[in-house]
Amino acid sequence: MVEVEVVNRSGAAFDVDEAATLVRDVLAEEGIVDGEVGLALVGADESRALKREHLGIDEATDALAFPIDGRAELPSGLPRQLGDVVLCPSIVGDAWRAPLVHAVLHLVGYDHGETMETRERSHAQ
Repeated sequence: MVEVEVVNRSGAAFDVDEAATLVRDVLAEEGIVDGEVGLALVGADESRALKREHLGIDEATDALAFPIDGRAELPSGLPRQLGDVVLCPSIVGDAWRAPLVHAVLHLVGYDHGETMETRERSHAQ
């Protein structure tokens, strides 16, 4: 089973169980059923600081992905560390599902483009 560790530093009420279920569902559809994912809910200031630090762009954003293992082959016995997703509820509001799916797809190696868009549409159904 994919373990989703959620921390909410955003101060916003958020359905973390639904978000964790969506993360697991997307990963299962991508063929990943075991591993660990971090999901951090942050405020706009933290989102902005992370995007500036890691992407060199000084603006708040809806979601960021920090992949670790992705789909790489791992030595036997090591748990898959997929990485972390950062989601900003004050930016995404009720439309949080699509940015979360997008970020999770980055964790498993998709980059922007037609293939990513096709996978996003597949998970939106």
